Amino acid sequence: MKYFLALITLFCSVHTLTAQIDPLLAYNQEGQTKWVDSVYNSLTLKQKVGQLFIVDVFSEKGMAEQKRVLKLVEEQEIGGIIFSKGTPVKQAKMHNALQAKSKIPLLITMDAEWGLAMRLDSTYAFPWNMTLGALKSNDLIRKVGVQIGKHCKRLGVHMNFGPVLDINTNPQNPIIGNRSFGESKERVTNKSIAFMEGMHSVGVLSSGKHFPGHGDTDKDSHKTLPSILFSEKRINDVELYPYRKLIKKGLSSVMVAHLNIPSLESTEGLPSSISPKVVTDILKDRLKFKGLIFTDALNMKGASNFKEPGAIDLAAFKAGNDVLLISEDIPKSIQKIINEVNNGGITEERLAISVKKILKAKYKVGLHQYTPIVLDNLQKDLLSLENDLLYEEVAENSLTLLRNDLNSVPIRNLEMTKIAYVHMGDASGKAFYEQLKLYAKIDLVEVKTAADLFKLNDYNQIIVGFHKSNDSPWKSYKFKAEEATVLNSIAAMHKTTLVSFAKPYALQNLSAIPALTGIIVGYQNSEIFQQKAAQALFGAGSFKGKLPVSIAPYFNEGDGFFLNNNERLSYGLPESVGVNSYKLAKIDSVVNIALREEMTPGLQLLIARKGKVIHNKSYGYQTYKKEVPITNQSIYDLASLTKILGTLPVIMRMEQTGAMSITDKLVDILPELKETNKADIKIVEALSHYARLQAWIPFYVSTLDSITMKPSPKYYSKLKDSVYSIQVAEELFLRKDMKDSIFKEIVDSDLRDRKVYKYSDLPYYFLQRYVERYFNTSMAELTHNLLYNSIGANRTGYLPLRRFKKSEIVPTEIDNLYRNTTIQGYVHDQGAAMFGGVGGHAGLFANANDVAKIMQLFLNRGTYGGQTYFKPKTIDKFNTCYYCDEKNRRGVGFDKPQLDVSGPTCGCVSMSSFGHSGFTGTYTWADPEEEIVYVFLSNRTYPDSGNRKLIREDIRTKIQQLIYEAIEFDETAQKTILD
Repeated sequence: MKYFLALITLFCSVHTLTAQIDPLLAYNQEGQTKWVDSVYNSLTLKQKVGQLFIVDVFSEKGMAEQKRVLKLVEEQEIGGIIFSKGTPVKQAKMHNALQAKSKIPLLITMDAEWGLAMRLDSTYAFPWNMTLGALKSNDLIRKVGVQIGKHCKRLGVHMNFGPVLDINTNPQNPIIGNRSFGESKERVTNKSIAFMEGMHSVGVLSSGKHFPGHGDTDKDSHKTLPSILFSEKRINDVELYPYRKLIKKGLSSVMVAHLNIPSLESTEGLPSSISPKVVTDILKDRLKFKGLIFTDALNMKGASNFKEPGAIDLAAFKAGNDVLLISEDIPKSIQKIINEVNNGGITEERLAISVKKILKAKYKVGLHQYTPIVLDNLQKDLLSLENDLLYEEVAENSLTLLRNDLNSVPIRNLEMTKIAYVHMGDASGKAFYEQLKLYAKIDLVEVKTAADLFKLNDYNQIIVGFHKSNDSPWKSYKFKAEEATVLNSIAAMHKTTLVSFAKPYALQNLSAIPALTGIIVGYQNSEIFQQKAAQALFGAGSFKGKLPVSIAPYFNEGDGFFLNNNERLSYGLPESVGVNSYKLAKIDSVVNIALREEMTPGLQLLIARKGKVIHNKSYGYQTYKKEVPITNQSIYDLASLTKILGTLPVIMRMEQTGAMSITDKLVDILPELKETNKADIKIVEALSHYARLQAWIPFYVSTLDSITMKPSPKYYSKLKDSVYSIQVAEELFLRKDMKDSIFKEIVDSDLRDRKVYKYSDLPYYFLQRYVERYFNTSMAELTHNLLYNSIGANRTGYLPLRRFKKSEIVPTEIDNLYRNTTIQGYVHDQGAAMFGGVGGHAGLFANANDVAKIMQLFLNRGTYGGQTYFKPKTIDKFNTCYYCDEKNRRGVGFDKPQLDVSGPTCGCVSMSSFGHSGFTGTYTWADPEEEIVYVFLSNRTYPDSGNRKLIREDIRTKIQQLIYEAIEFDETAQKTILD
């Protein structure tokens, strides 16, 4: 029994201790006490009273503002400042100037709920609390608190007026809304604790607001006095719940709101901020709060029913507040409090309690050893890479999937889907649309009224993006009436997914909700949220968020499907996959050298790691005339990349289904080769370039006029007809029987004397003949249907002029040897041109993004976009060097790393890696061990294919070397980068 009683006593003692924790105590309590007492004892009564006041300062107003505040600092000796609108540099300069004139260092505060950007230009805005409320992980919120705390500290801000503890149970709340973590007291509490602990960990004080709770009002206390009409029990159970928990966790301060709460204060119209029952009886006595107590701004309309200057300040102090925020008349307010002390209305003891708490706070944040803000690199420090990394992580983890009928998310089966994107809302959706287009062919269709609905008739998947301003959490978030009507009609007629980049309440009472097949809440309309939502919609990201508020009558707080997808390439920052951005940036220098030295007019460069594209940039122009810039949508002639991106996937599929085997001989697939010197060549030998075949044959030479050395009329015509049907260039058509002649020339060609490695295009003529015969269709149609269409490689294929404007296609050469014209949109390789632009060895066109999709499919060992194209053992079979012992590095179709010093890579890749290069200046490589995909596309052959500078300077492999040098973080380091 004694033991039991002792336990009870211990529990009560610990509980009492934690309930009464002093959040203002510094680590060196003895030093703090000495400093506080010393300073306090040196102050006059006016100086003591001056410490109670914090004035608002707008650094954007310049020297006039500084002079105004400087007068208050010097004459009234105020205790602190709350900085408002301005810029960080202006604020830092004003901060230093004001601190220099203050006898007691000023406590600097700010409203930085979502970062300094709440008040300052040119600073970082983190996601709003409502967005953070959707996160499952409180660790991420703690990181946000840390990062905001770092920004505050760097700018000399000692206290951030956050976290917001209001529980937003009223959807019509005009002032809280997105500033709240949600409508559940537990959610708000847990998220707030994490945010607070993050700030505290870097030495920034917190402030819980707006006491006792501003979440269930439909009025703005900046404009009027809102009323809270709930019972005291309800307020105690709900609104005060977060305060009890955070006070026990060390909440630094509390800001008291201007509210009319009849159940707590019987005096009609008396704001809670000046109510002794609210401030003293509840906050100080019942909740045992020992931290600083701030009034909300005393110039707000909710606190304006006092006509005499200084009267509300006096009432607020007597109610129990320690700090009087933004007084309308500081000199008169100070005098009123002095008079009240002198006439006994306020005791010295009462004054000492507040002033010493303020001084304790100043000591805790280091003002006993004040140093000015260092201006050097201030802007750079506040806009560091860590901000974007954290923002990206929050976006990835907060996206909320509320409906997924028919498993419409993620979007798959692209080969059967025709997609339209419809923009709604009054803010930009460009980032969303541009990101969507990275995954599939998507048309932007303008549907403003019911009269426009017919435009969607040809589509079987509609994505509606609802975009509202991301400038502040108070911006309008609702659908316009006509938008809601149109959305209802779209959803009734089509498979429709709505992605809302607005406050969750935008969905409230939306009549289209029942008919929508997919609903995603993206919360904010920033570029990062738009990009991450588009990625997740196509299975390149996850849905992990939970709805922080209920959306009557459709969804409850906490709703949200969990989908953890990694089916397609995603896009993000290098550090998120362990690559150093600053080291990776060296690539730009190498590229600039290549452009400056005219190694190529322009290029595309893409790098992906761990399934995430971390660099996707275009440089230079299509030609040296610098008229048409290269964009990420520009289409390049891939040259010999066709071998592994076109022919090889078809051969792999046929091997997998048993239609052929790499151990087959050529005669097994092409009986006409019987009794030729090619009959017994095995496919594995041919594709490993170990078959004694000639490197290439200049078929076109025999078709040139022997005198003029131009296309002979015997073989060519400027007009297409039944005889001259093979187009090799603009207004140049070859006789159709030349295909057979070319094939015969290959068959009749001599084999090389020795069986050694020799790169050759010729095997791909044989394979093309077999494949097209087997499937009874052209390689162009076959590759499109087999692969490109279904993985969303919509800018990849043969014969690009049939689908794209000429201006979108990068020219490869001014051909003076054969076609005597600029080659643009027609294949550069002469042999492929003589096959009508469709060859097994050349003819493919694409952009870097599409090439990366196919290489990622290989890296995934046969899967992409939720579909399996090849078995892992098939990938392995082709990615094997069968003749390494014979000093032949090649795989089956794939090029492989060098076996000695020189070769196709930087020498820094793994031996399991694979890729290929192309004559026009193209290159792609994938490394399973480092999970890297690298794509380099250029037209180094323009205007003359004799330009070998790019090859001679090893530009492509030098860039590859830089990629590997930029890998420096293991996964543990990545997770702690912000800690």
